[in-house]
Amino acid sequence: MKPYAVIGAGPMGLCTVRNLNKHGIPCVGFEIHSDVGGLWDIDSPTSTMYESAHLISSKKMTEFAEFPMKDSVAQFPHHEELKEYFHDYAREFGLYDLYEFNTEVVRCERDGTDWKITTRCNGEEQTRIFGGLLIANGTLHHPNMPQLPGEFAGELLHSKDYRDPAMFEGKRVLLVGCGNSGADIAVDAVHRAKSVDISLRRGYYFLPKFIGGKPTDAVGGKIKLPRWLQQRISAALSKLMLGRPSQYGLPEPDYKMFESHPVINSLILHHIGHGDIQPRKDIAAIEGHTVTFKDGSSADYDMILLATGYKLHYPFIDAEHLNWQGFAPRLYLNVFHPEYDNLFLMGMVEAAGLGWEGRNEQAELVALYIRQLSYGASSAEALRKVKHEKALMREDGGMNYLDLERMAYYVHKDSYLKALRSHTADLKKDLPARDTEQLVTSAGAA
Repeated sequence: MKPYAVIGAGPMGLCTVRNLNKHGIPCVGFEIHSDVGGLWDIDSPTSTMYESAHLISSKKMTEFAEFPMKDSVAQFPHHEELKEYFHDYAREFGLYDLYEFNTEVVRCERDGTDWKITTRCNGEEQTRIFGGLLIANGTLHHPNMPQLPGEFAGELLHSKDYRDPAMFEGKRVLLVGCGNSGADIAVDAVHRAKSVDISLRRGYYFLPKFIGGKPTDAVGGKIKLPRWLQQRISAALSKLMLGRPSQYGLPEPDYKMFESHPVINSLILHHIGHGDIQPRKDIAAIEGHTVTFKDGSSADYDMILLATGYKLHYPFIDAEHLNWQGFAPRLYLNVFHPEYDNLFLMGMVEAAGLGWEGRNEQAELVALYIRQLSYGASSAEALRKVKHEKALMREDGGMNYLDLERMAYYVHKDSYLKALRSHTADLKKDLPARDTEQLVTSAGAA
């Protein structure tokens, strides 16, 4: 079997290489940085991390099942703790030897049924042929920069440019957008800026990080509830714990809980309630340093920081190879190409509570598919047929997700995991006995 190429050494790339290696599939990983960690290594040239960043979900709901985080690690770890976690993970499973670091993937092209991949290291390019390609370069690198209504005379930045709150010192700051990063940055800014305003065009649901001393995402996690009931209970909990957004001068959501990602941050509401952050309506016009909002109010600012999210970005491969439609590629389970059997888009998936373990399950399914396809197994042939027929179907579990770029690859966690596990079980049923024995040995060693 020709080796498969894996792009990226963040959480998704690492567990992809781990699963390929576990299932005996030769592979080479490429990472533009000098070490593993991806987004969580603030020194990586593609990282959009900031100094105060912590994990939004709790460690137990996020970690890899076969490699738990240490007891000494905080419930919501700092990015430095997570960088070390991925270093340890890579050492534990011998992944460093399977990567080429300081290596940028420049171009991926079809070569018959194979992939011709050009990489650049230390200014020198080389082109090699691989039996398959797994893209795991992350989804939070390329900024979404909306067109503003006018020309701003001050500093115009995106949240990707943010590292340390010292940049806000003495400035009149307007943040646009309030995702989880935007909320974090707003809270950081109040300690250094002269003033902090936040402009929102739509409402958000807010949830605290802790309930009764336990991480919110771990409360009631073992009880499986119908989707509609889970939505109602979570919305009621948000209202009980934090009140309604309109009580803080923020717009009310015009959608149901989890139809867009909730903001796991109650500190921003604390600071709004104390007058440290001033809510503003959507922007109507900008002239010089003056911003006018849609309610007719206006104010002057030295800096506008756009917390407007990110776009999917795969500059090294033509979009036609990704079955791209609308905001995102359309792939079965967000990973399987309808036509190509050796191209996989790893980690292009978001779901409340999916964690890295959910992505690890995705990686194992892909590795099993590659392995079983090479054996000519009937289970792989069955999945090949399904992925061709159902590429346009989304595992949304009946959720009416907002028609936004950042929600284009959202799935319903329980529905998604059910589908992954069903296919994985089918692929394992006709796995050759020698492979099954090796997997048991590998799991025992881990």
